[in-house]
Parts: sequence; structure tokens; C-alpha cells
Amino acid sequence: MTWLHDHLGEVLDLTKQHIYLAGVPLVIGLVLALPLGWLARRFRFLYPPLIIGTGLLYTIPSLSLFVLLPGIIGGNVLEPRNVIIALTIYTLALLVRTVADGLGAVPEDVTQAATAMGFSRVRRFFSVELPLAVPVISAGLRVAAVSNVSIVSVAAVIGVSQLGMLFLDGYQRFFYDPIIVGLVACVLLALAFDLVIVGITRLLTPWVRARQGA
Repeated sequence: MTWLHDHLGEVLDLTKQHIYLAGVPLVIGLVLALPLGWLARRFRFLYPPLIIGTGLLYTIPSLSLFVLLPGIIGGNVLEPRNVIIALTIYTLALLVRTVADGLGAVPEDVTQAATAMGFSRVRRFFSVELPLAVPVISAGLRVAAVSNVSIVSVAAVIGVSQLGMLFLDGYQRFFYDPIIVGLVACVLLALAFDLVIVGITRLLTPWVRARQGA
């Protein structure tokens, strides 16, 4: 495609920005979701408000959140941090339940055995419960990654630079080449995120590979 050849540098720059805007909230959201998910699982009375409360965050329209955040945290609507904060909120909304359910899926006899071996609650969490919950958490993280790649594109409407700018450019000029390139790039980016998460999950769960190979 001639258009892609002539604008390859621009597309690569937009792709890098898209990766940053979609990836950073994924990491921050996971870090925040881990303690919240643990609290929801550890204290039963906290499960409903935490799960329902964070779940409701996902119902906030992305464009409205992008516009409202500068008035709440200060700054300019074009600043990338608005998108990062918004996407972190959405990631958190998806992952808190996933973390809680993943920790809840750890067999009770396994945690009891760890306690009997003298593991403290903190050591048991990081050495036993969290590793065993990784496959479930990974599944939620894959959904959040694809969601982030998609939602970031909406920020083009407010002028934040990323692959969504190609859609905006194409629609404004009734020119399909940048739209097609942007669409393919977003799909490939979502697949790349998914493959990275799957790869990391396999590294963190060698016992699963051993069981599958048996």
C-alpha cells in the first residue's frame, strides 16, 4: 500500500505511543488490583462493595472520562496522563474481580499445608496463593489488554496522539487507507499484548507446562 510506505515513520511513532498509553495502565491497574482483590477475598464483607464498586467504574463512557479528568486532576485535556489514568481505572475495574476469584480458586488444603509448614500470611500469599492464581489473573489481564488497545483509540477525538488519529484522519478526508492501516495495526498490537501475557504466564507457571507435557 503506497500510503503506508509514504507514512511508515508516522505509523510507527503512533504505534509506540499507543503501546505506552495501553501498556502502562495495564501494569498500574494490576499492581492496584492485587491488594484490592486480596482484601475482597480475605474479608467477605468487603467482597460485594469492592467488586460491585470497581465493576461500576467500567460503565463510565471513555470519552466522558477523558474530558472530565483534567478538571478533576488539573492539567490540559491533551496530556497523555489523562488517558493513562482513565485506562488504569478501566483496568482496575476488570481485574479486581479476577484477582479475587483467582485467589479464591486456590485449594484450601494447599493454603493449610503452607500454614502448617510455618509460612507467614505474607509469605504464603506471594509464594503459594499468588503463583497458583496466575492462570486466572492472566486470563483477566488478556481481556484488559485488548480492551485498553481498543479504548485508547477513542482518545484521538480529544487530540491525544496514537493510532486512533489514523481513523480520525481517514474519516475526515473520506480516505480509507489510514483507516485500514490503523485497524490492522490495532489488531496486531492487541495480538502482541496477548502473546506477551501468555508468554509471561508460561514462565511463571512451569508446573502447568510440566503437567501438560506429562
